Amino acid sequence: MDFKHESVLLQETIEYLEIKPDGIYVDGTLGGGGHSYEILRRLDKGKLIAIDRDMDAIKAASIRLKDFNNTTYIHDNYKNIKDILKKCGIESIDGALLDLGVSSYQLDEAQRGFSYMHDAPLDMRMDKESDITAEYVVNNYSEDEIAKVISDYGEELWAKRIAKFIVEERRRKPIKTTFELVDIIKKAIPASKRRTGPHPAKRTFQAIRIEVNEELKGLGDAIADFVDVMNPGGRIAIITFHSLEDRIVKNAYKKLEDPCTCPKNLPCTCGKKPVIKIITKKPIVPSEVEIKVNPRSRSAKLRVAEKLLF
Repeated sequence: MDFKHESVLLQETIEYLEIKPDGIYVDGTLGGGGHSYEILRRLDKGKLIAIDRDMDAIKAASIRLKDFNNTTYIHDNYKNIKDILKKCGIESIDGALLDLGVSSYQLDEAQRGFSYMHDAPLDMRMDKESDITAEYVVNNYSEDEIAKVISDYGEELWAKRIAKFIVEERRRKPIKTTFELVDIIKKAIPASKRRTGPHPAKRTFQAIRIEVNEELKGLGDAIADFVDVMNPGGRIAIITFHSLEDRIVKNAYKKLEDPCTCPKNLPCTCGKKPVIKIITKKPIVPSEVEIKVNPRSRSAKLRVAEKLLF
């Protein structure tokens, strides 16, 4: 198994984490292990908890990180961070990283069904033990449900028309493969609208992938949980790849930095105090050099926050 993944915003992320040699850190999205490798290089007596939903990622990364003996690998969803730490006997951490979205390996491994560039079974599961696949979504969701998924998660202008074409096609026969779905999408979007911009299937594939893996569900709560288990001065670094994720991260940080619910024109009586300080007032984005080397980094944004001292 060749697990290739270019770690996006690698140096920037590591610098912002301000890693302490004896600290406990969490990589909530292990992937190819690039970020974890750089964290481990900076640890002495510290520990790394490496989490991923994809068992293939854990197997590959554990080989890459075989020279380090202070890593605990967890096959789980980072959103369960409090339960994970409890099982590991860890009360608090000194920093955390989340590199959201799909990995290069998952896109390039044709049989995983993530990519509109490879013909494969419609799968798209990050955790292959999950029940719901992309095939289930396109063949079982109602027309309105499909349209909502594509509109909400793909921000696709042609969502209703694509959903209508999907339902019409599946009445004839079940939709089984990625290329079958790509053909339906191309038929649904007028040719004049397909001549410019990204691949016509990009937004729909993104939307279905997010739905299958519940990527946005509970993200804001998970960020609050990570901050909750973080030691004062600890930092959380989150890399996003599309506006929906970025908006959730941005709003979650804002809520933790300014949790006061009182009217802004009146003195605070709710007693809610800031929990974090936002370190990156504007998100960090890849350099032109990084984008040239790794075009998939183009849409990446890094946001960092620090747990306040109490």
